[in-house]
Amino acid sequence: MTLRLTIAAPFKHTRKTGMRKNELVYYYALDRKWMSTEQANLLLKRAEEDGLLGLANGLYSPRFDISGLILPVGFKPGSGIFEQHDPVQELIGRIARERSLQETDVVAEMNRIIKENFDTHLLPPAALVLLARKHGVPFGDLLDALRGAVKK
Repeated sequence: MTLRLTIAAPFKHTRKTGMRKNELVYYYALDRKWMSTEQANLLLKRAEEDGLLGLANGLYSPRFDISGLILPVGFKPGSGIFEQHDPVQELIGRIARERSLQETDVVAEMNRIIKENFDTHLLPPAALVLLARKHGVPFGDLLDALRGAVKK
């Protein structure tokens, strides 16, 4: 959630729906002093890869609803926003915990779904969503990142 808040912050503060890259880097690095310019560029790249930011006509805009997000007073993102997040691995872990299985068993079941039901024409993130839905494991918060994983 901190990554989403960090991405939403400049749009909420400026009340803009789209911003140029240099405006966002300025906001993160110079205005708020949350990070260096290199880190700000890395943040934008990661947010775009994860499907949190979209780029159209030279303007970045959030690909999620920021109206419901509330920025706490004194909000400052931690270094955790730069850690690589693998939504596929996280969903595998959730399913394993929910069903009291080993992660290898979840991967084996995912592979069975891909091979037997879709003749190997299904990507692992999609198979995991089917598996999570089948067992009632929540995955809504990972959906944007999973879509980004499918596009890579």
